[in-house]
Amino acid sequence: MTPQAGGKGQDRQQVPTAVVDSVFRALSDPTRRDVLERLSSRPASVSELAKAYRMALPSFMEHLKVLESSGLVSSRKVGRVRTYQLAPEPLKIAESWLSRQRSLWERRLDQLDSYLMKMKEEEAK
Repeated sequence: MTPQAGGKGQDRQQVPTAVVDSVFRALSDPTRRDVLERLSSRPASVSELAKAYRMALPSFMEHLKVLESSGLVSSRKVGRVRTYQLAPEPLKIAESWLSRQRSLWERRLDQLDSYLMKMKEEEAK
């Protein structure tokens, strides 16, 4: 089954499972989530982003590579400075997937509730 993007009332386009997997894999790490939060206010250079973390620059760059390969950030280089900015579209893909899961489980729990209420009524008879 291939996940779909889009919300209520929109045409839903097919999103390959690999895209959804890539986004959630990138979001699975607290450092990467923190970088995304920091980039939500404004773009930042690699050195600005890296100074907040106690890790070697090559290790931090790996986090940025994962974020960029998932499409969650984009970068541009001007001279010797590489600047990253948030790319929100993949977050919408994750949000859409989570929304569909929530709807599915709400329906399932409603069905379970109805079933249990029916059993309780039959027991009372």
